[in-house]
Amino acid sequence: MLLRIFTEPQQGASYDDLLAVARKTEENGFDAFFRSDHYLVMGDHDGLPGPTDAWITLAGLARETQRIKLGTLVSSATYRNPGVLAITVAQVDQMSGGRAELGLGAGWYEAEHKAYGLEFPDTPGRFDLLTEQLELITGLWDTPVGDKYDFVGKHYQLTDSPALPKPVQQPHPPVIVGGAGKKRTPALAAQYASEFNAGFRSVEETETLFKRVQAACETAGRDPQTLALSTAHTVVVGKDDAEVRRRADAIGRDVDDLRQNSIAGTPAEVVDRLGRFAAAGSQRQYVQIMDLQDLDHLDLIAAEVLPQVS
Repeated sequence: MLLRIFTEPQQGASYDDLLAVARKTEENGFDAFFRSDHYLVMGDHDGLPGPTDAWITLAGLARETQRIKLGTLVSSATYRNPGVLAITVAQVDQMSGGRAELGLGAGWYEAEHKAYGLEFPDTPGRFDLLTEQLELITGLWDTPVGDKYDFVGKHYQLTDSPALPKPVQQPHPPVIVGGAGKKRTPALAAQYASEFNAGFRSVEETETLFKRVQAACETAGRDPQTLALSTAHTVVVGKDDAEVRRRADAIGRDVDDLRQNSIAGTPAEVVDRLGRFAAAGSQRQYVQIMDLQDLDHLDLIAAEVLPQVS
């Protein structure tokens, strides 16, 4: 199982905070640095110094790192024009030497849309946006140099697009689709994604979601083995129970709840918990780190957990 560090900067983090975590991610041998793509703090926090744009952050990190993958889990289809997003991700892929990955979803957090003047359609409307964006973005990337790309949809129309720039990765950067939808989400993952993410679910729920998306692949005539499967959870690790509790307290979480519904405990406990998700089919675990000032936490996970699961 690959371990990928996953951050939630809208809860309060500057670019320098994220840079420090990304450098520690690379130094410690993790596979990737990912971040959420949100514009508003969640819960009872002040969110200071305020939100940072996901793709501006990743562009900066593309020049400050050398090895780790860089991506979003996930960007919302309600935020950006898909033609512009295709350009942005392709440029980050160029700037990083081919290390960008695009997680794209329908969006769900209505409050941030109201806070920054973004339209927030109903659920079917947001999935309509996502469907068109997945086709349009991959279509732009996959158009041969010298050819033109046209797209006619309900929400977007492109005429004679040169479909430039091209990303480094071919045929295009990996696309990640995730969620618990029963029909549209698995179908979209089977058609467009390189990876399906079942985030913040129990082992049993995760296994159900994996089987559902694999069945969608078979229906679409795709080999399910070509679709990577991943999970995401808040992770809290401590050398002993006291350190686990201290880290749980630092992020305002109940340690017993974390142990039951997320991934928390001593290194041995966490390795065992990760092994259960691996047995359910997960090949990549997004390790959600909420305290971005606690870099020693990443050192501990790298030293005591990573070697036993990778």
